[in-house]
Amino acid sequence: MVVTPVFGVPHVYDFTPNLFSTSNSHRSVLVCIHGWLLSRAYWQPLMQQLTPDISCLAYDLRGFGDSTQQLSNRCNASETSTYGLTAYAHDLNALLDALELDQVWLMGHSLGGSIALWAAYLFPERIKGVICVNAGGGIYIHKAFEKFRSAGQQMVGWRPQWLQHLPLLPWVFAHIMVRQTLSYRWGQQRLIDFLRADSDAATQSLLASTTEKEVHQLPQIVSQLSQPVYFITGEQDTIMEPRYVKHLASFHRFFHQGKQAVVEFEQCGHFAMLEQPLALENQVRQWLSCG
Repeated sequence: MVVTPVFGVPHVYDFTPNLFSTSNSHRSVLVCIHGWLLSRAYWQPLMQQLTPDISCLAYDLRGFGDSTQQLSNRCNASETSTYGLTAYAHDLNALLDALELDQVWLMGHSLGGSIALWAAYLFPERIKGVICVNAGGGIYIHKAFEKFRSAGQQMVGWRPQWLQHLPLLPWVFAHIMVRQTLSYRWGQQRLIDFLRADSDAATQSLLASTTEKEVHQLPQIVSQLSQPVYFITGEQDTIMEPRYVKHLASFHRFFHQGKQAVVEFEQCGHFAMLEQPLALENQVRQWLSCG
């Protein structure tokens, strides 16, 4: 675990270097971006599998995981919400500046996928490609989104810390949103991340990323990307259903070129990196080898 300031806010990250390369400037790095109410922890199994031949960087988004200190210090680098998708994309770019990393691949889970797409759009000179894991969208259904936002706000608003002492609650978190039940350890990690996320960051990132304007803008962003963009979806993902992933993927040039840019994992829900780690590793290696 290492800490570096990004716009005045300490960001915590883990980095596994490529031991076969001696030069940072020529090393291709896979940057992993976590989803809403989560943290960098969920990328650890994949990072360990990709080591030592693929360098991986996983960091905690501002307001989540271990990056929850001195949040009021942040100077907004964009004109949008402090916790909007473009603001998080600017955070990522600043982090890459601080670490002197260029020509990186981005892999984002759920909300992290949207952040990755925006970063590729805003900073094409340093982003080689994007892999979206359980991330899609582009279709705005008013009632469904209103219900989702309301439920999310209620979750964030009621998080008494004594919940962490309920021994059965990690088992609940190990079962929700997945097809393959997670271990108790991961259920406990999900509970920890749920409880420690900053309230403003959790609420504002939810609201900012699910407006009608933002949802409709994402396909336009994808259509303008010149970099490779790939998608992983879970066959039983009830949070981001495969049809929404395929819809967003259809706006990229790969779709019109007849290339297979969407891979659907069987027996998989919303956490492909934990439910199907070997399948994800193989797919990532294949896509990165294609450049």
